[in-house]
Amino acid sequence: MVNLYLKVKAELENVTGVQPADTPQNPYEYVFIIECTTCRQVHNKPVSINCYEQHDIIGSRGEASFVFRCKSCRSEHSAQITRTKEKLTAETSGKWIRLLEIDARGIEFKKFISEGLWECNGVDSGTMFDDVDLEDGEWHDYDENLKGEVSVVDVEFEIARL
Repeated sequence: MVNLYLKVKAELENVTGVQPADTPQNPYEYVFIIECTTCRQVHNKPVSINCYEQHDIIGSRGEASFVFRCKSCRSEHSAQITRTKEKLTAETSGKWIRLLEIDARGIEFKKFISEGLWECNGVDSGTMFDDVDLEDGEWHDYDENLKGEVSVVDVEFEIARL
């Protein structure tokens, strides 16, 4: 069992509460490059995992967010992901926060790929932005209530051990 965190940091301008747009009705798909820890084969395609789906683990009564059988060595592995309560805020701008907890069994999470929409609020205006795309590592918009620019820039992700 390997406990990991998906960590994120970014510089925020006039926004707070930056987090994946993630609800049971519209789950955020966390996309990763993974490696089998048995044979060290890196999976040839990114995999997507969300916090709401659960899959049966073969030969067990348990469930996991993601169940994977390595094509090279045929070993079966699993991972459970849990969203933390942390968000990027005006106070944490430029600092690492723990976004996701990962309980990995037989899988090494090599890289996170930001696909999908994030959401945030204007710091002073309260304007909700629900179409924040961080795929290019930055996002810019205009807040009509604030009458000024809002942005999330210098976005970095890191997978770190507990």
